Formats: sequence, structure tokens, C-alpha cells
Amino acid sequence: MPAAEGEPTLIGSVQRALRLVDIVANSPRPLPVKMLSAITGLTQGTTYNLVRTLIHEGYLTSEPDGLVLGTRFPAFHTDADARGVFLARVRAALRDVTDELGATAYLSRYRDGELHLVDIVDAVRNPRIELWVGLESSAHATALGKQILTELTGDERLDYLSRHRLEELTPQTISDRRTLLTQLEHSPGYAVDREEYLIGNSCLAVPVIAPNVVASLAISLPAEPGVLDRALVPKLQRAARLLSLQLGADALAGDESPL
Repeated sequence: MPAAEGEPTLIGSVQRALRLVDIVANSPRPLPVKMLSAITGLTQGTTYNLVRTLIHEGYLTSEPDGLVLGTRFPAFHTDADARGVFLARVRAALRDVTDELGATAYLSRYRDGELHLVDIVDAVRNPRIELWVGLESSAHATALGKQILTELTGDERLDYLSRHRLEELTPQTISDRRTLLTQLEHSPGYAVDREEYLIGNSCLAVPVIAPNVVASLAISLPAEPGVLDRALVPKLQRAARLLSLQLGADALAGDESPL
């Protein structure tokens, strides 16, 4: 039946496609196509057809663990804090680090007084470490956490440490607050975890700083002599600076809405 006079003519397939993009944009994690189908109630065939088109046009990108926003996503956003926008930027940066360095890459973020693990991209030869203690309870023992603690103000750092016990996760963990604070205050611009979180594994982290964003980018490697080479630092720092610039540009594009 044709639309009544004065009523807009709506294209259902366009509405459904935009709905898929909106769901991905507001998801804190990549979404598999089957999950999108379940959320929307669309058949898997219809969902796959729409997703293929959205990927072809650059509005979505397919990752091994699901869909994230693609390179055309800014057209849909005025809010630079959209979770999908942030995740898309982070995922692309982590993938580049993993491809270049052959190490699993991680990004953590400080928000609302706590540290949160944002995303991980696995390297085939050096898969992720077993996260047996959450980052919110192990910042003192991880490169990811120590780098963020370094970037906080003195008051923020002391507040965080007053609310979190420095558990001894391995014999290498720094569990003395004064010793930890001294290490943080003399940071060389990057943080290292040498079997402090997990025996047999080391991590290297560098800062990611943008408007209202305090985060750290890290890689994990086996704790073997010569593997955690200082030559990795400038490579990781380049990736972190690029991500920082992109997040800063997103904030400006969103009328300076904070991330």
C-alpha cells in the first residue's frame, strides 16, 4: 500500500542497516553476526546480507571475534565517547601492533577511579597471558596498570592505592607501597612487568593520552633473556602516539565531547 499523502516513504532495508550500525557502535565488545541477528530479530540470512553491504561500504569491519565500526563511522557520530568509536580505534591500533611486533597487544584505561581492560588482540606465536586476576585488582603487578598509575596525579595515585591491596601475585610482585611509588615516580616513560603478574611472562606498556583519556598500550612476551628488548619501546610508543592523536581528533570532531 502506498504511503498516505504527507507521510514519509521509509525504506525498511535502510532502517535495518542503520540499526545494525547503531548496535555495533554502542557495544563495548565486537559483536558476532549471529548475536546481531538475535538482538534485532532479523533472520541470519538477512543479517549477513546487510552486514556484507555495510562492510563493503566501510561502515563495519569484520574482526575474528566479531564486528566493529569501520572507517566510515564518523558520519554517524557527534559524540566522541561512543563506545563503538573508541573500540574501533583501539582495535585497529592493537592489530597494527600485533602485526608489527608479533606480540599480543592490550589496551587498558583509567575511568571513574578504576582501571579497566578495554581490548586484546592476540598474536598467533605469542598468545595472551592467562588473566587470572582482573586488572582492577592487579594494577601494581602489571605494566598496563603501572603505566596508568604513573600518569595519574599524585592525589589520584594515592587514592587508588588506598583502595586496593598490593597482593603478592608472584615472588617478583612489588607489594610494598613505598617501593612501588618510588618506581612510579622514576618512570622512564614506559612500564615493565618482569614476571610480577605471572611467572614466565613479561609485559611492556607505554602511555596513551588524549582529551580526558588516560590509557596504556602494552604487549606481552615470554620472560626469556633478550625477548623483552628495549628496541621495542620506540615502536610501541609510535603506535601509542598515533592512537592518542586519533582519539584527540575524534574528541574535536564531536564538538570536543570528552572521551
